[in-house]
Amino acid sequence: MRTDDILGAIGGTPLVGIQRLSPKPEVRLWAKLEGQNPTGSLKDRIALAMIEDAERSGALSAGMEILEPTSGNTGIALAMVCARKGYRLTVAIPENASEERVRLLELFGAEIVFTPAEKGTNGSIEVARRMVASGKYFMPFQYGNPANPRAHYEGTGAEIVRDLPEVTHFVAGLGTGGTLTGAGRRLKEHNPAVRVVAAEPELGELVYGLRSLDEGFVPPVLDESILDRKFLVSSHDALRATRELTEKEAIFAGLSSGAVIHAAKRIAAEIDGGEVVCVLADGGWKYLSTQAWSVDLDMAEKQVEETLWW
Repeated sequence: MRTDDILGAIGGTPLVGIQRLSPKPEVRLWAKLEGQNPTGSLKDRIALAMIEDAERSGALSAGMEILEPTSGNTGIALAMVCARKGYRLTVAIPENASEERVRLLELFGAEIVFTPAEKGTNGSIEVARRMVASGKYFMPFQYGNPANPRAHYEGTGAEIVRDLPEVTHFVAGLGTGGTLTGAGRRLKEHNPAVRVVAAEPELGELVYGLRSLDEGFVPPVLDESILDRKFLVSSHDALRATRELTEKEAIFAGLSSGAVIHAAKRIAAEIDGGEVVCVLADGGWKYLSTQAWSVDLDMAEKQVEETLWW
C-alpha cells in the first residue's frame, strides 16, 4: 500500500485466525490486529477522525492548541496526528502511565500534565475539564465525540464486513465505548443476527484501557442498546489470556486484548458454531516496562495487582 503520508497508513488492519485458542473446531476465532496502526493502537483511527472532523466544522484551525485526557493510547495517537498537522498538544494522563507511553508522548512533542494515579482516567478527565474552561484549548474529548464511533463504523466495522461477511459475534473491550458502538452498529446493519459483546473489568479490577461502568462514569458515545451481552473479566483472566495468545498464536498484544480473548473463549464454549471477531486494541510493546511480561507468571500477576491499570 502506498500513501502520501503516515496518516494514510491508519486503518486497513489485518484480520487473522487464532484457532488454537478456540475450545471447539466448529467455532472459529479471529483477531483484528489494531496494533498494526502507525502508533500501535486502534486509537489512531479516532484521533485522525476527531481532528479532521473539527477542522471541517471550523472548531479547530491553525494556531489553536489541543488538549485531551487519556490513559495513553489516544494521547499518543493524537500526538502523532498533531505532529504531522502542525498543532500543539497537551495531554492529561495518570502519573503511573507506563514509561513507554510517557516517552512516546514526549518524542511526538506533546506537553504532559500528570494527574493522580489513584483517580485513574476519571481524574484526568476532571483536570482536563478545568483546564479547557480557560478558553485556551480545543478538546476533542474522545468520550463524548461522535467522530469516535463514526471512525469505527466507517473503518473497523466496514473492514470486518468486507473481510469476514459471515461474522456471527463481535467482541471488544469496554473503554470509551466507541469501538463497540460504531463497529457494532455497522455489523448489525450488515446482519442483525450478529451479537455484539463487551469485555468489561469487574468492579475494582484493573485492566489497562478498559473501564467498569459501575465506577460511575458512562461515556456519552457508548450506545448500550448496541450491546447484546457483557462479560466481566478480572485482571488475572486478562493477563493469562494475553500470555496464552502469545504462547499459542505468537501474537503480542496489550492487556485489554486478553480481556477480549477471555470473553471470546467463553462465548465459543457456549455456541455450537460461529465466526467470532476479537478486537485486539493494541500491541504489547508499550507494557514491557511494567513487568506484566515477566517470565515468572506469579511476579507478573503481582505487578498487575499492584498497578493501577485504567
